[in-house]
Amino acid sequence: MSYYFCIVGTRDQPLFELEFGTSKQGGDGVARFTQEARHMNPFVVHSSLDFVDELQWTNNQMYLKRIDQFASSHISTFITPTSTRFMLLHLPHPPNTTPTSQPMPNSFPPFTPYTSVPPSSSTASRGTSSSGSTSIPNNPTSPQTEEAIRQFFGEVFEVWMKAIMNPFTSTEGKIGSPVFRQRVVAAGRKYL
Repeated sequence: MSYYFCIVGTRDQPLFELEFGTSKQGGDGVARFTQEARHMNPFVVHSSLDFVDELQWTNNQMYLKRIDQFASSHISTFITPTSTRFMLLHLPHPPNTTPTSQPMPNSFPPFTPYTSVPPSSSTASRGTSSSGSTSIPNNPTSPQTEEAIRQFFGEVFEVWMKAIMNPFTSTEGKIGSPVFRQRVVAAGRKYL
């Protein structure tokens, strides 16, 4: 799977952005988004903020799970007590396909990075088997994937809390710390 992680402030501005790929099952940790998808990811995540604003007041949980879907991309969200949102866009790699280096012409969505169609329901049901490690790259809606994302958000929340406790930083300012970036990447490798 390819991931786009974004921390969105209370004024709906991005505070931190990171792209990475899966490190599970021999993944190399590199995101497989096409150039068009890289440009569209912030817009897709930002369009999900309306759902987050609605769910924020009806749900008392910090982890809202998978809140939105755009084409084959899924968006999961975690809300901090200060209403800062951690948003993770995850795009599964369909089985038996390889990402293309060029976008497919006349395809919907125009930034689809694969040479074949997304997995069918029979393929997706195989990802929900009892073998927990195989479901993370194959099925973004499985309970194992949601648990891995929840743990990722929990660890990033701890690192974020340590970063904003610095008296010289603002809670609404961009996070440019290389140590923070390294710890988010480490959490991504560990759980995703």
